[in-house]
Amino acid sequence: MIQGHRPFLSYWDWQQHARCRGMDSSVFFSPSGEQDAEKQAREKKARALCGRCPVIEACAWTAMSGPEPYGVWGGMSEGERRRLRQLRPRRIIATESGKSDS
Repeated sequence: MIQGHRPFLSYWDWQQHARCRGMDSSVFFSPSGEQDAEKQAREKKARALCGRCPVIEACAWTAMSGPEPYGVWGGMSEGERRRLRQLRPRRIIATESGKSDS
């Protein structure tokens, strides 16, 4: 093992405790040809499952650090994660320069 790095399998250990484990992935990932209203309903269902999940933080962290471009992870859609990724660098730069972004 490389010093300071966890084995790859332990990186995914949190999935053993996920509420979605063994579920049909179509709840979390868009099927081909999905319309906006269908997507919103599917994402709402996925978020409800994620909201009661004991590993929601690990799931969200995995998707944000990956980055995982598709599906609902940690209660966040791909669009929400994309917006957070775009926002994060500006906040870091503003904080480092002593400016506030609010």
